[in-house]
Amino acid sequence: MDTNQFATNARRGSRHRNLLAVLLVGSTIAMVGAGAMSLAQFTDTQTSSGSWTTGTIILGVVPTTVFSATNMLPGASGLQTVTVSNTGTGDLRYAMSSSSTNADTKGLAAQIDLTVRPGTCPSVATAIFAAKLSTAAFGNSLQGAQAGDRTVAAGSSEDLCFSWSFPLASGNTFQAAATTTTFTFDAEQTLNNP
Repeated sequence: MDTNQFATNARRGSRHRNLLAVLLVGSTIAMVGAGAMSLAQFTDTQTSSGSWTTGTIILGVVPTTVFSATNMLPGASGLQTVTVSNTGTGDLRYAMSSSSTNADTKGLAAQIDLTVRPGTCPSVATAIFAAKLSTAAFGNSLQGAQAGDRTVAAGSSEDLCFSWSFPLASGNTFQAAATTTTFTFDAEQTLNNP
């Protein structure tokens, strides 16, 4: 083969390679362009949210001092309406317990009779407590519904009539006796708390 023929074949092969390279680059660009075009879609995104707040159980008791009896003599008595309120957002149940002092060891709290009835004083409703002041209680502060617990709906209140008496038969051992009683009201939610 002569050199002219060889040079001609070399040029043809070079042209074929160049043409093939141009075609290959062109088809790659076309495929990338087509791929980019196929990725273009209409889209949309929406969101939704939630929020949470807790309710409240708020117990109120008025008056804060139920009794302040001084210079009592046998046969003395008194009464006072106590309002138990629920200013929270959830229904509640409550119980009452008490503790009395006996610093002078005369036992006045164990001598005074106490009665608690639903309603404003003077109430004739069935007593929810009727015994000595030293044992004053109703319901139970343990979690869950207990015998004697009272319920108050959210935004409502209940009146209780506390009445006491110092028995006429109380003897001289109770002269100058003194006691102080603290009534404790414990409340809890009723919802999901059987």
